[in-house]
Amino acid sequence: MANLELIINIAIIVLLVPTILYTYRLNKNLNILRQNQNSLAKLVSALNDATFKAENSIPKLKSVTEHSSEGLKEVVENAKELKDDLMFINERADNLAGRLEQVISDSRTIKPTAPEGKAYKPGKDEEERSQAELELLKALRSIK
Repeated sequence: MANLELIINIAIIVLLVPTILYTYRLNKNLNILRQNQNSLAKLVSALNDATFKAENSIPKLKSVTEHSSEGLKEVVENAKELKDDLMFINERADNLAGRLEQVISDSRTIKPTAPEGKAYKPGKDEEERSQAELELLKALRSIK
């Protein structure tokens, strides 16, 4: 029986040594934590402040985005109206260019007649006008 008590006491001592070492290390870590408790409290406080500011800025951000989106909607609507106007003007210009081209080609088929006995010579105004017509046609075709 005495041997059994001795073995139990030795086992308890063997188990108490690591327990004592562990509690010593735990106590040391707790002391460090207590020393840094103030800085940890400041950190938590700063985190709370940042969270509060972020939560308060969300509604402001929403109102700003709604306001700017309304402005963008107006700009887009104006741009659509301008696009329609420009398409209409472009169609009108195409029609006018086609008509002008037709008039020019028709005027070329009509040959002026000279009085009897004289050969027809185009005048300086007619040559300049035909040059101007050609330049106008080139410019209208380049727009298309």
